[in-house]
Amino acid sequence: MAQPEHFSILVLGSGAGGKLIAWHMARAGRRTAVVERKWIGGACPNIACMPSKNEISSARVAHLVRNAGEFGWTLNPGAIDMAVVRRRKRDMVEAQVAAHLQNYKASGAELIMGAARFVAPKTIEVSLNDGGTRVLHGDKVFINVGTHAAIPDVQGLTAASPLTNIEALELSSLPERLIVLGGGYVGLELAQAYRRFGSRVTVIERLPQLMGREDADVAEEIKRILSEEGIDFILGAEVIGVRGKSGDKLSLVVRTNGCERSIEGSDMLVATGRVPNTAGIGLDLADVALDDGGYVKVNERLETSAPDVWALGECAGSPQFTHVSEDDFRIVRDNLAGGKRSTRDRLIPYCVFTDPPLARVGLSESEAKRKGVAVRVAKIPTSAVLRAQAICELQGFLKLLVGSDDRILGFTMIGPEAGEVMAVVQTAILAGMPYTQLREAIFAHPTMAEGLGFLIASVPNASVPIRNLQTAA
Repeated sequence: MAQPEHFSILVLGSGAGGKLIAWHMARAGRRTAVVERKWIGGACPNIACMPSKNEISSARVAHLVRNAGEFGWTLNPGAIDMAVVRRRKRDMVEAQVAAHLQNYKASGAELIMGAARFVAPKTIEVSLNDGGTRVLHGDKVFINVGTHAAIPDVQGLTAASPLTNIEALELSSLPERLIVLGGGYVGLELAQAYRRFGSRVTVIERLPQLMGREDADVAEEIKRILSEEGIDFILGAEVIGVRGKSGDKLSLVVRTNGCERSIEGSDMLVATGRVPNTAGIGLDLADVALDDGGYVKVNERLETSAPDVWALGECAGSPQFTHVSEDDFRIVRDNLAGGKRSTRDRLIPYCVFTDPPLARVGLSESEAKRKGVAVRVAKIPTSAVLRAQAICELQGFLKLLVGSDDRILGFTMIGPEAGEVMAVVQTAILAGMPYTQLREAIFAHPTMAEGLGFLIASVPNASVPIRNLQTAA
């Protein structure tokens, strides 16, 4: 083995947490190297969050044009040109990658493109993308290698070459009939987008409800909304086998309620979960332990089992959101400076970018029940919000959970601008405000946030018995 090049900071993977560590340390004068196999900036700007939302926005425009008559605009809706949709997405990605490269240049961190594997503690060998190898050693090492789409062990599935989120965002032609395996967040976002582009779409989910982490009323409302747009759902379904090839002709055999049936399609998207990118990179040689799922074992400070080695983001088992990986960076940064931050008790918001979107922060009803937390629940339909009436986007609801001390414990919304409305509630939770204080706030009219006033006004009185606490939508 060649004599290793020495760095103060060595980062594997250029995703959200990794790149922020690199830029921060390099600006502080530490000699820093980042090794990235392919995606400069990680999955988010290249193949996940940003490009998917870009194509979802194109699909929303297609949907609005198709329904323009409802707004008094008469025109021929025409047809979608997926090559243009893809070009628009690619232009955005290229601009984001260029911005990342500029940040590397400005910070002084060295970006090394290649595949890395540990060959000793805190030492990696990099097979460079343009040929040759380098051996690097870091005083401090940060692992930020992310995850990839899981392909279930189903007969014929791998041979069918199904789409994952990566390939689904690179299509230049429209699938005639798209089968989506997985009724989670990624599957539903892309199912709706391709339905709006014009594909016939069937979603197959092994659980009895969509989005298994959500309350039943949330899952049912999303299902109702998407069903009205023409998406078919098969729930509680086990895929027995697959024949054919995605992009040509497919046949799936699924079992539901003890009966088997065949589903025909032209293309198939697999969105059934994620697998950490930790296999085959020599973590055992680095004394870095993994859990049973292949994720890097970390403590609440994101320290691994090896001294001076940290893991951030999805590969460390953190919730799979870019904003959480960014917070992982802040935890590590502050602790390296002498702080005492941890991953415990983080208030993590998230949005599902269906249309209308779903946003949630804090406890759900099912979580509160599972944890034995007594809550009062207020719930109003989105149609009760005056802004929703003005723009004729009436589907969904708002739901608030309040604890016995009047503190807000959770919020869920399906409706226009749900993420922005959620941010208001998140701020109130972080501030420890009682719901009564938010009730007195003056919200601009007519905005979606104004609906919080209507929602909070419907919170049941604390004297109401627990069994009668939930209000009707």
